[in-house]
Amino acid sequence: MGIVALVGAGPGDPELITVKGMKKLKECDVVLYDRLASEELLSFTRDDCIRICVGKRPGAHTMKQEEICRILVEYGRAYPKVVRLKGGDPFVFGRGGEEAEALRRAGISFELVPGVTSAVAVPELAGIPVTHRGLARSFHVITGHTAQIRGDDGVCGEETDTLTGGEETFARLDGTLVFLMGLSSLAQIAERLMCYGKPADTPAAVISE
Repeated sequence: MGIVALVGAGPGDPELITVKGMKKLKECDVVLYDRLASEELLSFTRDDCIRICVGKRPGAHTMKQEEICRILVEYGRAYPKVVRLKGGDPFVFGRGGEEAEALRRAGISFELVPGVTSAVAVPELAGIPVTHRGLARSFHVITGHTAQIRGDDGVCGEETDTLTGGEETFARLDGTLVFLMGLSSLAQIAERLMCYGKPADTPAAVISE
């Protein structure tokens, strides 16, 4: 039985992986990688490394999360060094916690290698600081799937949020709101934030590849 490293690949640019993450990648026997982790990083693995894509695309998941956890446990038992390469940081909407729990239940040793999260890096690369003295003393990272999960029609008060707080709470926050994976829900998110009191002239940006 080996050890599994849950490695954050960073926000897309292969040069933004951490030194420790790169070290784990170069040493591993098996790598299970996501769609959001740059495939350029795979070129740094050994020639005999087993490379397995377990990426998910919106509406077309290659594997369900339960299957990914099962395969991760299977390879963790069979090989000395396994890397689970995840886009951004494993614990920021990456389901790294679920995978760590699966490994713990199976009795497999694992270590965590944080990655640069897109919640901070992508706005920064676009010239937008998520905190700025006198303007934003805090920032809040929110899944953009909120509107899709509720399936609401955008009318205030007519739907019950399935997530604690929802836009009614977000609209009251003073800091920067960072919505990840929210491009397809952009109109609903903006409408409901304004519906619950966020001023319509609030500075905003949409960043997409």
